[in-house]
Amino acid sequence: MLTHTLRYAYFPGCVAQGACRELHQSTVALTQALGIELVELKKAACCGSGTFKEDSQMLEDTVNARNIALAEELNLPLLTHCSTCQGVIGHVDEHLKECQKTNPAYVEQVNSLLQKESCVPYRGTTEVKHLLYALVTDYSLEEIQKRVSRQLTGLKCAAFYGCYLLRAQKSMPYDDPFQPEAMENVFRAVGAEPIYYRGRTQCCGWPLSSYATTQSFKMAGMHIQEAIDAGADCIVTPCPLCHLNLDSRQKEVEKVIGRELGLPILHLPQLIALAVGVSPKTLGLERHLVSTKPVLEKLGLTKLRV
Repeated sequence: MLTHTLRYAYFPGCVAQGACRELHQSTVALTQALGIELVELKKAACCGSGTFKEDSQMLEDTVNARNIALAEELNLPLLTHCSTCQGVIGHVDEHLKECQKTNPAYVEQVNSLLQKESCVPYRGTTEVKHLLYALVTDYSLEEIQKRVSRQLTGLKCAAFYGCYLLRAQKSMPYDDPFQPEAMENVFRAVGAEPIYYRGRTQCCGWPLSSYATTQSFKMAGMHIQEAIDAGADCIVTPCPLCHLNLDSRQKEVEKVIGRELGLPILHLPQLIALAVGVSPKTLGLERHLVSTKPVLEKLGLTKLRV
């Protein structure tokens, strides 16, 4: 049983506040419904999605040391709701904490660059945690179950973790990076049925999309087909970038693979929020390019505003 309000320094990321703003909207709606307090890091910068280090590891470390330092200044853990942001920022935090022991001069170099821009220094005093694991480890599945007012009985959900969430950091204390169960356990907690398929822990293809679009869409199409063939009513992902490739580009994916798909893609907070009574309209489900109506029909929610 929770004895205090959970508070986090919230890093919303770029995609969830831009192309897919319903994902930020649904995270805020869910945490409000659960009584979790988010302090948004409005001065935070894009994590770089793994591209900064292609030019310079120092660039990636410095930009994200600043993001972490903003959370440290509030004495709060940094909360992400994006697999990619979690992977990048979490990896930087892990790397800099290791350097504090083995190469303190490197951390001093990072902090000197931050100082030149009048930024607070990185101290290594907090942690970077994805919403999924904050819900499972800090809030608990039992507390989520207590909040469920709308059992998602009969809904078959296929998790799509995204590769960054599971394997970008050396240590994964919350789950098995190759055989994870955290999302499936959340599905069970809200009354839904988890669907297992090969692609649930693989890359969605987003990193390839800017220079190898056909290959990217083939990867996305393979995963969606596997989920459909396994009986899924929807794919649920904790990553806005995966959401872009699997939902926003699904029509383009269909053209590449020569098969009609039409599988709804939900952001993890949207699924949980439906179970705790938040309306589909509040969650922005009407903004998805692949219609979420089949999910709402299965749950008997079509009379609510979509």
